[in-house]
Amino acid sequence: MKFYQKDIETMPVDEIKALQSEKLVKQIKHVYDNVPYYRNLMDEKGVKPEDIHGIEDLHKLPFITKGDLRETYPYGMLAVPLSECVRIQSTSGTTGKRVIAYYTQNDINLWEDCCARAIVAAGGTKDDVCQVAYGYGLFTGGPGLNGGSHKVGCLTVPMSSGNTERQIQFMLDLKSSIICCTPSYAAYIGETLKEMGYKPEDNFLKAGIFGAEPWTEEMRRDIEKSLGIKAYDIYGLTEISGPGVSFECEEQTGMHINEDHFLPEIIDPDTGEVLPEGTPGELVFTCLDKEAFPVIRYRTRDICVLSRKKCSCGRTHIKMLKPSGRSDDMMIIRGVNVFPSQIETVLIKEGYSPNYQIVVDRVNNTDTIDVNVEISPEHFDDTVKAITQKEKQLESALRDMLGIGPKVHLVSPKSIARSEGKAVRVIDKRKLH
Repeated sequence: MKFYQKDIETMPVDEIKALQSEKLVKQIKHVYDNVPYYRNLMDEKGVKPEDIHGIEDLHKLPFITKGDLRETYPYGMLAVPLSECVRIQSTSGTTGKRVIAYYTQNDINLWEDCCARAIVAAGGTKDDVCQVAYGYGLFTGGPGLNGGSHKVGCLTVPMSSGNTERQIQFMLDLKSSIICCTPSYAAYIGETLKEMGYKPEDNFLKAGIFGAEPWTEEMRRDIEKSLGIKAYDIYGLTEISGPGVSFECEEQTGMHINEDHFLPEIIDPDTGEVLPEGTPGELVFTCLDKEAFPVIRYRTRDICVLSRKKCSCGRTHIKMLKPSGRSDDMMIIRGVNVFPSQIETVLIKEGYSPNYQIVVDRVNNTDTIDVNVEISPEHFDDTVKAITQKEKQLESALRDMLGIGPKVHLVSPKSIARSEGKAVRVIDKRKLH
């Protein structure tokens, strides 16, 4: 089983575009008629549903941002009566008021189909044991992959995140073959298995489906080595549905976007101008058939590139390359743009653990950046002189990558708190707002 819905996943591009146009026209009418907030945005821009004849008219429509979703909290973006909704999911709310997304039963069915496509693309079949170690509850990770796993027919182990010893016990006893969790938690499971005396070949895993936080190619190789698996990327946002908006196939040269449900664009983050395929910019999504909470031209803040290059897996849906960062995660330090992913790339290349924390502050009106990095147990016994030398070498490598010199502190093993959800990589102490 290589495809979950072969006819759709391998549809010729001109047919995909025709389907998108047909769905877009219906969706804009649905949103205009049922969401007063969005109708006002369209009216302000002087655009009516009858002005939208297909995807070529998408650029005429206004953008939606997380700010709009917060402003309309809790029910202002709802496009169906509440009696038709069967579930909510919600963002973590780490940067302000939570965003609540609503789902009809049909919305959930389509979302689970998207997650099922991702599981099959990673080699999943009804003979697999799929351990879902994403958080459940309001977080979309657990429920999305849980539903997708059911649709594929896998034996689904709904572990949720945390309780790592029990996680490992079930993983080994039930012979789990696929694991779904955040990449930082996968790295932690690998680290814990090693501490317990297990080798990568002692588990039964063949694949991992990891998302919900940024991770680098270097971290992918580390996880693959520690768990003895092939690691696949999955992408999604609560605002759009959850994981499964896009996913990697065996070629692993980007994530196929489920274009029959989600229409992607790349824009200039400063001007909002639509950019041609292959140009890096901010990713924008329009939900084509979500009923309860259909966001139109939603600005994700993720910076990436779209590519229609033919894929050896046979899927025809456009790919998004792994986001290089977020326009709102980017730190401007002493006038230099710095992404956490750049720092992680250097650390792993230099042989350090992916357990690190970046602390940004402002002292005497000058930005400071400190990078705390865990040192491996075997190096922890080094002399102070040897550790200082390693810190200087790492500072030099980071300066070459970033163009500014951070202060590196090599800290003892396990001294940086492990995350069972999204890892907290950056602490910005500057009062910038």
